[in-house]
Amino acid sequence: QVQLVESGGGLVQFGGSLRLSCAATGSIYSINSMAWYRQTPGKERALVAAITSGGRTNYADSVKGRFTISRDNAKSTVFLQMNSLQPEDTAAYYCNMNARRSRYDRDLEYWGQGTLVTVSS
Repeated sequence: QVQLVESGGGLVQFGGSLRLSCAATGSIYSINSMAWYRQTPGKERALVAAITSGGRTNYADSVKGRFTISRDNAKSTVFLQMNSLQPEDTAAYYCNMNARRSRYDRDLEYWGQGTLVTVSS
């Protein structure tokens, strides 16, 4: 069973920084893409940033230049460095991985439990 364990959320003031981490545990053969999503009450979960196995990144327009996604393949971990945080960044952040448990399995989507980020004005 693959599980994603997130950490790093919390309360921060306007203009501050936070670093989120998400580590995959369990039986993993390979991880393709890794990503971070966020969700606020009453809204759909939206992509914040994604990174391919080759290191290519993609960001939502609202976070470009402020957030940086990175990955440590040896540790099956994805990070999200968030700088210049704004109250509009307040949300529950979820990590996502597209992974395979063995060479014979198909790729599946896995989600973390979510970590809350609150930015005060």
